[in-house]
Amino acid sequence: MPEQIVITEKTSQAKDVRSAVGSRYGDILPAEGHLFDLLEPEEVVPAWKRWSAILLRPEGLYDTRPAKGGNKATKLKAIREALHTAKRVWLATDCDREGQLIGQEILEHYKYRGEVMRVLFTAQDSQTIRDAFGRAKPNAEYARLYAAAVARRQADQIYNLSLTRTATVILGRGARRVIGVGRVKTPTLAIVCKRELEIRNFVPLAYFEVVATAKVAGGQFQMRHAPQDRIVRREIAEDVAKATDGFEGALAVRVEDKRQGPPKSHDLPSLQKLCGSRFGWSASKTLEVAQELYDGQGKKIITYPRAEVRYLPASLISDVPRIVAGLRVGQPFSKIPVPEPPVVRKGASGVFYDKGLEGASHHAVIPNVNTIDKLAEVWPRLSSDEKKLFDVIARAYLAALMPDFRYRQTTATLDVRGFEFRAAGRQPIDLGWRAAFPEWQPAEEKGDEAQLLPPLHNGETAMLWDPKIEDKETRPPPRYNEGTLIEAMQNAWRFVDDEVLRERLKEAKGIGTPATRAEIIGGLKKQGFLIAQGKHIVPTETGLSLFGVLKQADPALVDPGLTAQLECLLDDVVVGKQAMVGAIDAVCDVAERLIGKLKEGAAAGGPQLLDAASIENGAGTYPPTPAMKRFADSLVRQKGIKPPPGYKTSISICRNFLSEHAPKKADGEALGEAEPKPVSAAQMLYAKKIALGKGVVVPDGAKATSTAMAAWIDSNKGPKRRKSGRKTAFRPAGSIAPQSTGPRKIARKRRAAAATGVSMPTQPNPVAGTPLRIPYGNKDAALKLGARYGSTGWYAPPGVDLSAFGERGWL
Repeated sequence: MPEQIVITEKTSQAKDVRSAVGSRYGDILPAEGHLFDLLEPEEVVPAWKRWSAILLRPEGLYDTRPAKGGNKATKLKAIREALHTAKRVWLATDCDREGQLIGQEILEHYKYRGEVMRVLFTAQDSQTIRDAFGRAKPNAEYARLYAAAVARRQADQIYNLSLTRTATVILGRGARRVIGVGRVKTPTLAIVCKRELEIRNFVPLAYFEVVATAKVAGGQFQMRHAPQDRIVRREIAEDVAKATDGFEGALAVRVEDKRQGPPKSHDLPSLQKLCGSRFGWSASKTLEVAQELYDGQGKKIITYPRAEVRYLPASLISDVPRIVAGLRVGQPFSKIPVPEPPVVRKGASGVFYDKGLEGASHHAVIPNVNTIDKLAEVWPRLSSDEKKLFDVIARAYLAALMPDFRYRQTTATLDVRGFEFRAAGRQPIDLGWRAAFPEWQPAEEKGDEAQLLPPLHNGETAMLWDPKIEDKETRPPPRYNEGTLIEAMQNAWRFVDDEVLRERLKEAKGIGTPATRAEIIGGLKKQGFLIAQGKHIVPTETGLSLFGVLKQADPALVDPGLTAQLECLLDDVVVGKQAMVGAIDAVCDVAERLIGKLKEGAAAGGPQLLDAASIENGAGTYPPTPAMKRFADSLVRQKGIKPPPGYKTSISICRNFLSEHAPKKADGEALGEAEPKPVSAAQMLYAKKIALGKGVVVPDGAKATSTAMAAWIDSNKGPKRRKSGRKTAFRPAGSIAPQSTGPRKIARKRRAAAATGVSMPTQPNPVAGTPLRIPYGNKDAALKLGARYGSTGWYAPPGVDLSAFGERGWL
């Protein structure tokens, strides 16, 4: 049996370590992520099996048990048996807090007391791994990193389970579904819901700006009157325009030479934001592509992607010449004019800053120095997405080593009878680091700010002519995409009003961790609280309902600022400012206070989850169909009415609006169209079939609109169109096609049934099977798992395995 072993985080990592060091450090045994889970509350205290509004804090900590799934049991058995004889263990799991926990929790569970060495590598090529083993340190030096990981895990279990059970018991009466509350998840939902409510409640303000052409000796340019207090009356704008036309006066010109340093290298959140806006990638896709560049077979060309900070340690300055030389061989980066020697910036405003790495597990993402010489060989093997992401990482690294961008800022103002007109322009002097991004133009350099001004001199005369009034309108804040939502999670201090606390939280890392934020957003989607609309993330009506109830019960439940404060305490464990138990106690104190507030609210007749039905069946999670939105928009135009907030995101809101405002038929049924709809291909095909059978021609009048064609078909199809027992008379319950239950279609079915002598039930038959909650946009996945759609909604037919639906929260 081996006297020493190496434990890695996963099988691919074990292969890389074996390739780098062979068996020099003993057998290499991979884990499979976490091989241990925390015990459930009822396994610690049997009375906790019954859900109630209490704090689930055990004496001491929650113990661990072997995790299930995959090959975890087999891998754990191999490690357990090897520990019996091993005198030394090399922990070579990922270099972050979670990697420390994954490796050390195995040793803690089995009470291993031999020598433990910690191997930390930020890239997975052979040379980096060999170097990492050479400078391995005793694992005891990373005790605080392990303590921080344990504190976070224990605190989350206590907080999340305690508040979830309390909210379900107190607020969710009448709903069978669990009301999940998470220390990070719920504030993340709140960030999106608050923005959505801002947008829905936003009232646009119309205002006006005046733009005129200014003529000087050296040429002409645009000047704008855009006062801080907007012009909201057109007659005032007209007065300004009249005063402007033909005016001559002396320009006040200010010219300043300015410089701008390069952006820092990327951490994971900044990569996710940039790739989301530039490529339309989800946060999880960015991490997936980065992971492949980090440890993919035959790649390994970047450092560890789950970076928490955008600084690099000073020890990596010596790698600069080699990385620059490797990037400039044959690839698109060869044309980037990095100076010789490169510009090395240190300190908080630079890139190489050791103090900025305090409390962080790893540095910014950069090209891997030990594989950079093979880039020309690796490049053809990369996918287009991998090339895009590596390009982003490489250009950011090179830009950080280039001179400042220097430019001349010119600002000209002109007093036109008391109205200030202004023009600004920027002329580059030296592109510096901007040469690394030749196609990039910052937002502040677009529009009027981007104009190239002629030579201007202070005091010279300018004449204004051709003034124009521009109609403007204030806009609501933009919806989040995954990248900007992750940025909001990272900068949770922005949601705090207290100035002192805001400043303290600016140095924190926000809510969640870079490795878990994409997973948190994905979890909210799976639960039906958030959905993707194009590239945007919006809350469902269920999510808004949950947010509203939790906020009413206690605003602290949905406060990102409070969660950021708790994250500070957990992060302080890493740097020794806070003890592990003290951090857990602080989180428990907050949870206990919230439980008390919820109890008090219930005793005083406080809020319940009023939308229990939608929480239960997910009805509010669906957006309206495109046809419904078009119909609603046409009603708004025709009647000059204001649509209700949320009519474009909630099918229930849109349906209620249509029911109230759509024109009515004689029998009171709402018309299905507000604008003529063209004849569909199916209608025309059916009409031609009827005409052929009758020996007639479809009249041109019937071809004009869908309604006219439907009327012609109804009057000509005859009573014997369908035969008894034909499938089109009734669709079986197992049909996967959604069935319309509109009055018009039901009436046609009844006529068909009457013609065949089959009695049609007044209510649809209940679906035989297990009802399912399939969130909008998951149709293909649901069908692959065996789900079907019937008259009462989604269901699983008898015999279909329900476990996959349970894992996704669709039961």
